Amino acid sequence: MATWKKNLWVCWFGSFVTATGLSQITPVLPLYIEQLGIHNTAAVEQWSGIAFGITFIASAIFSPIWGRMADQYGRKPMLLRASLGMAIVISLMGLVNHVYQLVGLRLLMGVISGYISSAITLVATQTPREYSGWALGTLSTGMAGGTLLGPLIGGYLTEIMGIRAVFFAIGVLLLFTFVTTLLLVREEFTPIRQTPLSPHEVWNLIPDPKLLIAMFTTTFIIQLALMSIEPIVTVYIKQLTSHTRYIALISGIAFSAPGIASILTSPSLGKLSDRIGPRKIILGALIAAGILFIPQAFVRSPWQLVALRFLLGIATAGLLPAVNSLVNNNVPGTVTGRIFGYNQSAQFLGSFGGAVLGGQMAASFGIDYVFYSTGALLLFNAVWVYTHVRPQVS
Repeated sequence: MATWKKNLWVCWFGSFVTATGLSQITPVLPLYIEQLGIHNTAAVEQWSGIAFGITFIASAIFSPIWGRMADQYGRKPMLLRASLGMAIVISLMGLVNHVYQLVGLRLLMGVISGYISSAITLVATQTPREYSGWALGTLSTGMAGGTLLGPLIGGYLTEIMGIRAVFFAIGVLLLFTFVTTLLLVREEFTPIRQTPLSPHEVWNLIPDPKLLIAMFTTTFIIQLALMSIEPIVTVYIKQLTSHTRYIALISGIAFSAPGIASILTSPSLGKLSDRIGPRKIILGALIAAGILFIPQAFVRSPWQLVALRFLLGIATAGLLPAVNSLVNNNVPGTVTGRIFGYNQSAQFLGSFGGAVLGGQMAASFGIDYVFYSTGALLLFNAVWVYTHVRPQVS
């Protein structure tokens, strides 16, 4: 097997485990906080929000820092740092006795994470350019799969092993990721200079700054759009059906539908991106996603919502890989890690902002307006990409 393919599959596994570790706590976090002595419902909700959101904020702040370190010392050391660090921190979460300790470790996890952004950078830089779209699309299925299955794995393991054991199990998997990365990943890396570039120097090396701004904005808006619906899916399904007995099951299916579609279609869209260029994929996907959000406001059945969310997953499956491919094609190798770190920050901020804004907008104006505004935002983003990203860079 070619070295770049071996790197891809090791990074795929590591990204899957990392995404699983980040998302597995979602369904059990309130239950764990109750076990730690917080019994008031409002307080549990408050601490859950803090513990969940603080990881995204810390990751957004530190992703560019780890990206700079990757450019200076290599991407493989960053993969090893993140996998070993997360293995230790997540395992320690199973030992906490107070909610403050849990929040502190969630903060630390956001600080030391960065496996996925380093994996994207390594795969993008070590893969032959003619295969980069397919490789990045395949890598994204690991992230999507981990994010999709993480809550299911966390909930299931909690039932059979207990909440604390879940953290130890994920810690062991991350330790295995560290070992496989150490033994199997091969990186051809020679730092151009030992002195880190300043942000101003980095920006001066970029041939088309408008393109990067458009891509960072696109990444932010994609995550903002996808996460804006997550807090209200269950509430919306309750409005659509009288079969309250199956609300949790139907909500789980609706929640998972885009992720399943993404896993099924990302590699194919990556290959298409290699043939026709990532710009066309981004434009088509943004327009399709923007249109598909709007009819979700008019559905009369939960299964109509599930079908539209599955189609939405197909539309968005190629977006982030195409963004990463376009960025990689237009950034000097000396600053690739830093730029992907910035893009990862935009993704984390979009996830955090979408979860907060979606719930607030639904509470203030109604659920319908979340779909309208999100669809309009994606269509506006498509116009911006069309006007700011030149066709020839594809």
